Amino acid sequence: MSGGTEKITQSVYIQHHLQNLTYGKTPEGTWGFAHSPAEATAMGFWAVNVDTMFWSLLMGVVFFLLFRSVARKANSGVPSRFESAIEGVVEFVDSNVRDSFHGTSRLIAPLALTVFTWIFFMNCMDLIPVDWLPTLAGVGGEAFFGMDRAHVYQKVVPTTDVNATMGMAIAVFLLIIIYSIRFKGVGGFLGELVMNPLNPKELGMPKIFWPFVMVFNLLLELVTLFSRPVSLGLRLFGNMYAGELIFILIAMVFTAGSGAMGAGLSAIFGEHIPTWFWVAATATVFATLWLNMKGKLSNGKTWLLLFAEMLLVGGLSFLGGQLMHFGWAVFHLLIVTLQAFIFMMLTIVYLSMAQEHH
Repeated sequence: MSGGTEKITQSVYIQHHLQNLTYGKTPEGTWGFAHSPAEATAMGFWAVNVDTMFWSLLMGVVFFLLFRSVARKANSGVPSRFESAIEGVVEFVDSNVRDSFHGTSRLIAPLALTVFTWIFFMNCMDLIPVDWLPTLAGVGGEAFFGMDRAHVYQKVVPTTDVNATMGMAIAVFLLIIIYSIRFKGVGGFLGELVMNPLNPKELGMPKIFWPFVMVFNLLLELVTLFSRPVSLGLRLFGNMYAGELIFILIAMVFTAGSGAMGAGLSAIFGEHIPTWFWVAATATVFATLWLNMKGKLSNGKTWLLLFAEMLLVGGLSFLGGQLMHFGWAVFHLLIVTLQAFIFMMLTIVYLSMAQEHH
């Protein structure tokens, strides 16, 4: 992470992984990347989190290309496993739309599919080991732009950035307003805000009390209305941010040992382990898994080799960290899918409520 001799403490490690690569106007009036969290904050509202934009757009392109490829290859023949999986996702989303959206719209099903799959892909970036892509970004920034690795930030999970989740939530909120006005008209939309939940006309109240009841209704309905984008954006952000933080804490276990027993071969490099060492270690692990997939290694031998490689490379701390990482990743996969599903379902329900007359 650092290209110099700076001592990397636990707090510095965590802050580095939770900081976005931010581009904006510095207090001095120049434009460039922030070199610290304080400088990123000083850039103000119009600063752009470049890593969030890049990875979210990349996941969107991956989603588009994958589904477009399957759609073009669709025929009456026997589908492949991948095509069956994509078809299953489409049918799953379509069935939820039919059950939850009580109306007719050509937008809802494609929107629900896009929301679910796009968020799922962005969430899945959390399953990549936390040091891999930030380390690669640091090496690239140093090699091609002459930047200090300590100042090259890379937060690769877009949904751990509240700007991304609230941006999507606000887009859904605008669709709610548009759908409400489209199906009810401006008068009908405003009427629902001031005549619900207490309708003074239906309750037989004297007209002198109507303005007070309408103001009370308006306050309640505005709270309900604006709570929808907040619930969408902050729920997704909070769950994914917490999951990312746990992965970072688990990653710190990798360097918790000392000496050959605690840190394995990595102990010979001291505090600054070269990138090539981890690349070689990762390639060895993947080669073992590849041989197993090809049938050249039995499952028993594969497990023994993997344990031996992890012990040799990083010692007991590395092996313990990998096991903890795997255990949390299995559980987190449920959270990744569930949060995408909840965002999709709330979007469908909110838009269905927007076109219904109350």
